Amino acid sequence: MDFHYTVTSNKTIEETISAIDINLKEHKFGVLWELNLTETLHKKGVDSFTMPYRILEVCNPVEAAKVLGHNALVGYFLPCKITVYEDAGKTKIGLPKPTAMIGLLNDPELKLIAEKIEKILMDVLEKSK
Repeated sequence: MDFHYTVTSNKTIEETISAIDINLKEHKFGVLWELNLTETLHKKGVDSFTMPYRILEVCNPVEAAKVLGHNALVGYFLPCKITVYEDAGKTKIGLPKPTAMIGLLNDPELKLIAEKIEKILMDVLEKSK
C-alpha cells in the first residue's frame, strides 16, 4: 500500500488550490494554512530549489475533535496535508493517506474514521484536478 495518493491536473497551481478550497468546503473541511515552500526556501537563502511547491494544511474541526478525544497521539498527524506542486510541466496534487498515518496507532476505531476521511480527501483531489 502506498502511503500517499497523488493525481495529475491540467490546471495551474493557483487554479488547483482554488478548486481544492471549494471542494473541501463541501465536506466541512477548510484550509487552515498554506505554505509556499519554494518562496520560503528562497527567503532563507536556498535558491537551488525552484520547483513550484505548496503545502496546504486542511482540517474538519468536528472530525479532528473526535479523533483527538479518542487518542491525543492523533495530534501528531494533524492537520491533514495536501501538496500541490509542478512536476514535468504538470500540476500534481497529493496527500499522505490518513489510513497509513493512523495505522501506526493500531486502533480499529480510529482506522474506521481515517478511512472515511481518506475517502473524502481523495474525492476532493479527484474533483479538483
